[in-house]
Amino acid sequence: MTFDLAAPLILENSRAELRPLTENDYGPFFSFSSSEPQLWDFSLISASGSENLKKYIQKAMLEKKEKHAYPFLVYDKLTKQVAGSTRFYNIDFHHQTLNIGYTWYGKKFQQTGLNRNCKLLLLSHAFEVWNMERVEFRADAKNSKSIAAMLAIGCTHEGTLRNNCRSVSTRRDSVVLSILKSEWEGGLKKQLEGKIY
Repeated sequence: MTFDLAAPLILENSRAELRPLTENDYGPFFSFSSSEPQLWDFSLISASGSENLKKYIQKAMLEKKEKHAYPFLVYDKLTKQVAGSTRFYNIDFHHQTLNIGYTWYGKKFQQTGLNRNCKLLLLSHAFEVWNMERVEFRADAKNSKSIAAMLAIGCTHEGTLRNNCRSVSTRRDSVVLSILKSEWEGGLKKQLEGKIY
């Protein structure tokens, strides 16, 4: 089974709205790009500065067009502000797997509960609508904050890929984590719902 990745996909609950990223989102992202360059310290691609932000959005849109990814703009309903971005990527309907990543939030939106709401929306869609069997997450091994956040939502730490890819400033080791559909249905979803705030 496959799904039309060109069709508009909006995921939302009372706290968060994830809507398709567009090339017009340069404006809402520019304040983060210009004033919070540290948001991309551990990223594979930087959106810091005007030119990098343009390239970041263009690359995301190209991967969507090629049906490898589905990038979102994250809107915080509590503050009524654009908060950041996240995406599905490495989407493989044949093997029923995908990754969630390229996630960043402006500093004022971090540790506010927004990320858990977004992950609940993304995981629910991946497992319950797209019928995925596995959702994978990766993080720079030095990014302890991101790794802790993924463990907190119920991910299993699978291991580390040593020196496996280039990051913004150097090569990196990538920590691999995952959630399986059987785990999601077996109680992990309810656990995550209980941690939402």
